[in-house]
Amino acid sequence: MTFRLRAVRAFALLVGFFLMGAVLLSAMAVLDWLLTTRLFTAQAAWLEGTVLTVTVLLAAAIVRGMFAFLRAGRLGPVSDAVAVTPEDQPELWEQIRIAAEVTGQRPPDELYLDAVVNAGVAEHSHLLGLVSGRRRMRLGLPLLAGLTVPQLRAVLAHEFGHYANLDTRLGAVTMRGRKAVVHTVQAFQQGGTRFHFVIGALYVGYARMFLRTSQSVARHQEFAADRMAARHAGRDATAAALRIIPVLAGAYTHYLETYAGMGTSQGALPPVGEVHGGFRRLLAVRTGERLAELSAGQRPPRPHPYDSHPPTAERIALIEELPTDDRPSEPADGTAALTLLRDTDRVFAALEERTLSREAALMRRRSWDDLVMARAVEDADGWSRPLRLAVARALRSSAQGAEGTVPARRDATSEEAVNDVLPGLEEVLDAIDRGLLWMEVADRMPKPYQASRLTGPSARNFIRPEIFDGLAGLVHLRLVESGHARPDIAWSGRPGLLLPEPWEKGLDDAIDAAVTDTPDTAPLRALLTGRDCVSV
Repeated sequence: MTFRLRAVRAFALLVGFFLMGAVLLSAMAVLDWLLTTRLFTAQAAWLEGTVLTVTVLLAAAIVRGMFAFLRAGRLGPVSDAVAVTPEDQPELWEQIRIAAEVTGQRPPDELYLDAVVNAGVAEHSHLLGLVSGRRRMRLGLPLLAGLTVPQLRAVLAHEFGHYANLDTRLGAVTMRGRKAVVHTVQAFQQGGTRFHFVIGALYVGYARMFLRTSQSVARHQEFAADRMAARHAGRDATAAALRIIPVLAGAYTHYLETYAGMGTSQGALPPVGEVHGGFRRLLAVRTGERLAELSAGQRPPRPHPYDSHPPTAERIALIEELPTDDRPSEPADGTAALTLLRDTDRVFAALEERTLSREAALMRRRSWDDLVMARAVEDADGWSRPLRLAVARALRSSAQGAEGTVPARRDATSEEAVNDVLPGLEEVLDAIDRGLLWMEVADRMPKPYQASRLTGPSARNFIRPEIFDGLAGLVHLRLVESGHARPDIAWSGRPGLLLPEPWEKGLDDAIDAAVTDTPDTAPLRALLTGRDCVSV
């Protein structure tokens, strides 16, 4: 079957999706007429009334679905993005106009910059997309920060290519129709009554058939939009854009979790404009494989069975099969698309005002160094607390045993522990030197139920990393208190503390010696008494 015939078939099914409601309403109207005039006598009036009530409620659900289908192309207000006019950002608008022109489309009426690694064009359409209306484009600032200008041209041309009559007018209509069908099904799911559920089941079944039938048309449109982008921006730039966008999405998720959100537990945010704008700093020092590493451990989103987008690898392979063009190869560190914006800091600050919740907007602002230091202290305290509690209980048990009193329970919780100040680094080391580490302390460290019955070397190997982290946390707290540790934002790695050189070189080995089966605290004590660190 040719693409044109597949598009005609998909459009016929799309019309049928709407007409199904009209057929159901007509059938129920005929049923009600028969009930009131032919089928029931006065003695069965109660049954007649029940059936009429049910059909009216079902009809109300159908009418709601029909209106939802017709209103699917409406554009609502935007509350999570910054509106940008041609006067505000002429260079960016110029690129958009050029991309629209080469695809035979009109430019958008509105442009919004948001905080998503994505781009898209939406249209306020009517009559199943046959009549177009106001257009709105959304561009993610993180996307602009990670793409080069040629790659952005490819993305823009691809988005406008969705609305171009690439092979047939019905292809673009089908793309709009798929969104309308999904919107209608969601409206039924939000109805909340049994009648919405019953009618919604019919529409869901029809929607699945339509989406499955029209999927080949939608994917053909995607491939055609890719070819349009390659003609406008170049084959290599288009393929590079497809490769980098998933990497940018993973890197941006990592940035939000690791950097922008590091002060959330302290009720603090990065400086104004840096909640999203700090992503530029990460991109400045991480490129290529180092950038891809940030998304290596993230699970890719599960593809939807009716997704209109073919696999990215397949799209790239088809683009690379296109003949070479005369465009010079783009350097890996080409000009970022973000340079098309004027007063970028102001734009990022404005985006924060639109995206932060009311509670987040009231948080205090702190410098990156202050955020790193506060987070490092919080982490170090969290690492060390289980070990300090275990040592406190072991010391109390040892003291009570020496006095002939009943020893403390080994399963006592932190709330049941002595309310005195928890032991510091030197007291922990003293307890290790007394031989309490594997006899008393380790047994009081928290462990999951599955490991509670481990004994001997298995138990020690299981709990050893927790003890290692506890000692490391105590060392970090000591160096922060003495002023010997400095915050390190580490855009190329992970934020943390920059320790004095002797500690950077010898800390891991010293702690390893302290947590072996025959503990030796001498290397760690030697570091503590070193010239560059505070002494005991």
